[in-house]
Amino acid sequence: MKKVLIPVLILFILTLNACSTSQKVIIPLDSSLPLDDTYTIIWNGISKAYRFENGQWLRAESFDYQFDVIQKRYEKHWKSVKSLHRIHPDYNGKAGNRDQTMYFEVVYQQLNAGKVQAAIQSSLGKGKGKGISDPEFRETTMSISLDDASAFMPYNKIKINQHYNYEKGILTETVELVKEKDGKEIPFMKNEETASIYLKGKLDKAPSVFQ
Repeated sequence: MKKVLIPVLILFILTLNACSTSQKVIIPLDSSLPLDDTYTIIWNGISKAYRFENGQWLRAESFDYQFDVIQKRYEKHWKSVKSLHRIHPDYNGKAGNRDQTMYFEVVYQQLNAGKVQAAIQSSLGKGKGKGISDPEFRETTMSISLDDASAFMPYNKIKINQHYNYEKGILTETVELVKEKDGKEIPFMKNEETASIYLKGKLDKAPSVFQ
């Protein structure tokens, strides 16, 4: 009986933790809603999931998702809302609800050796993280430590690597889930994201017509 009960209990705890990472509401740093001093970008894309097993990355198609990000860039901080939808019919719910929404607020603090330092607040875990980027925000790395992660969780840290190719209108991003223990990082899963850029503009006519 114990051999059956323990795996079920672990799966239940993992599911609860996965759900909580994107459902928690945080308090924004600023209540103002300025429209003129922001540059808004909308990213729309897909993500392919991989699981690390036996020393190699294997596809995990049931965890693939489609996502949208509304990214508001102010002078020295960005506010982003990310929504994702797991697109595979066989998705089992182990990473939380099929539909999730996440919030990120990034404050860019200073230049150090030609790099921009960043502090991150998000709705993931306790939400605290850090990042570094070049001044044009083309190559960015971020990490968020999930200090409140259960001991049963297969990961306690989120690593994000972003490449903004503005000229081609493409964002590529790798989101990796790792278990940090005794100074080592053990890979668990990763998502390879590709998104297209959408900017404010005018249309000559309605983009679609019902017929």
